[in-house]
Amino acid sequence: MPRYAAIDIGSNSIRMEAAEVLPDQPPRILASDREVTRLGESVFRTGSISEEPIKATCAVLSRMATLYRKLDVVGVRAVATSAVRDANNQADFLARASAAAGTPVEIISGREEARLIHLGVETNWPQTGKRTLIIDIGGGSAEIIASGDGHLREAFSRPLGAVRLKEIFLRTDPPTTRQLHQLTEYILEKLVTPLRRLGPGEWDRAIATSATAAAVASAAARVPRSKRDAIDRVRISAAQVRRLYAHLATLSLAGRRRVTGIGPRRAEIIVPGLAVLSEFLREFGLDSFYYSRAGVRDGIIADLAARNVGAELSRLSREQRAEVEEMCRRYGVSLAHARKVASITSLLFTALQPLHQLPPSAGKLLEAAAYLHDVGHYVSSVGHHKHSYYVVSNSDMPGFTERERLLIAALCRYHRKALPSPVHNSYQALAGEDKRVVTLAIPILRLADQFDRNPEQRIEVVDCRMRNGTVVLQVRSPGDIDLEEWGVERAGETFRQIYNRDIAVVKAKP
Repeated sequence: MPRYAAIDIGSNSIRMEAAEVLPDQPPRILASDREVTRLGESVFRTGSISEEPIKATCAVLSRMATLYRKLDVVGVRAVATSAVRDANNQADFLARASAAAGTPVEIISGREEARLIHLGVETNWPQTGKRTLIIDIGGGSAEIIASGDGHLREAFSRPLGAVRLKEIFLRTDPPTTRQLHQLTEYILEKLVTPLRRLGPGEWDRAIATSATAAAVASAAARVPRSKRDAIDRVRISAAQVRRLYAHLATLSLAGRRRVTGIGPRRAEIIVPGLAVLSEFLREFGLDSFYYSRAGVRDGIIADLAARNVGAELSRLSREQRAEVEEMCRRYGVSLAHARKVASITSLLFTALQPLHQLPPSAGKLLEAAAYLHDVGHYVSSVGHHKHSYYVVSNSDMPGFTERERLLIAALCRYHRKALPSPVHNSYQALAGEDKRVVTLAIPILRLADQFDRNPEQRIEVVDCRMRNGTVVLQVRSPGDIDLEEWGVERAGETFRQIYNRDIAVVKAKP
């Protein structure tokens, strides 16, 4: 299945995550990285991002890009939030950060940040049937999100980030009573609008995300940072939050660093972050919160998957499709049949990615072969698959490399009859990886071809799912599909031989 990468450039730290998106399952994390850069410190003091954090950020982005490039991701999105939104030198920062990350870095609004946070939470922990209030306390801002039955209802971005508040209010260590009072009054002022719009109400659940929430949950549950994964979805009472805040606010930095669950860098900004969480719970009448490890990066990956980003990598370009369709016309192939087989082939290629694990580029070759597998009928219907190989391998095909043309020809050669054999010189001439591509793609093309045996094209839709080790192909058709089922059963033998999986065909109920 497709792999995506997300980069979240926050006011306190940069986070990267790369994941593989599987049908009906949470994304499978392939790589994760985080580095504290404190971009917001200079912004909240002077209005600009200073040179040192820019250099540090670019070095981190370059390292993260190296990580996700090794994973063959098909889509990347890099976003910058509160600190960069406020910086008067954001254009220079974006240019340098984009070059380091190898992908454009964009500034997102507070509302877009809230949308991605909500999407990340829902992807990892669906809140079906619940009225949920989510708070994400970042370095520069806090996002407050109201959700109902898994749908975002309202969102507010307030300047209540932990780094921002420390720079503005906490000038001594430990902070004075007056500084803490000023901090609290400011937080309450910024909560007025969301409180007025949402009201205390009856919330089924409050969820807190971000590193501040993770540190609070870890400290309250006495879980060391090395075991932070264990606190995902843990419940922490408002009373625990208040006690922790009262305790940490009296400690020096050295004392806060000794508290279990609070990291050395987090200890520098935990007091203002805790103050925001404590007042949020109190003002909204919440007796507890649940911590969720999800965040902006999870939302980005879910969003990329929902928009099917990268799908174009496995599909023919407009020019390539025009070329193969012209070849179909030249050699008398029914375009209706070719297009139908190509459509089903692409669907099966995507749905079966967890099995074949071929790169997206292989999908283009398979789609082209689906168009061209019958061109050999122009020469003779006897052994037409061999003639298809000859026609394609010897054709001038603008838009395709020589390697791609020979792979397409090989797929046409094996769309029926015998599988590749040591005595087949054309197959043996292929490179090792190209042999693997052809072998794994053959059953997909054979299945797709069998679904369009009738000139009436009775198959409207094919849905492919894997269930208990069996590949289930559910088809929608207005008529009987006996002939197609027979054909798929025959092609299923090849599928079983190569993938060691059974095929089941089920007709969808009208």
